Amino acid sequence: MDIEIFPHRILGSDTTERLLNEIEGLEDVNRTILQGPRLAPESPDDDPRYAERRIITVQGKEIELKVKAGRIFVDLSEESTIDQIREICNEILTFGFDINIGTYIRTQKTVTDSIKYGNAELPDELIGMNDQYSMLEDRVTYIQKDGNDS
Repeated sequence: MDIEIFPHRILGSDTTERLLNEIEGLEDVNRTILQGPRLAPESPDDDPRYAERRIITVQGKEIELKVKAGRIFVDLSEESTIDQIREICNEILTFGFDINIGTYIRTQKTVTDSIKYGNAELPDELIGMNDQYSMLEDRVTYIQKDGNDS
């Protein structure tokens, strides 16, 4: 089951970091995807408009924040977790948000996945996370729940 968290504002890096740490700390969360406008790759020191592009820490792993979070998609294993996520969002997103239930994250291998990886076995967590024009590590940071990084 997937949910979409749609904040009434685009989130800054501090708010995104707090929200991701709380959501990723829940047992029933399988994966979380951020969607929003990309932050420019230039050095944040050169232009203060890009100061939001920085390293954040989520569940002990350092991740370069490359987008301003406009929507957050969360893949859940239990529907009851939605209430916990709503409480987290009420605490952190004080300016308002909507939570929508639906299918937002692909569950089957896409044509692009097949073209890029062929018949290779692709982990369920990476299905549909492919961009044919970029390397996977440029766009996706994967945090395993058991503490092993890949």
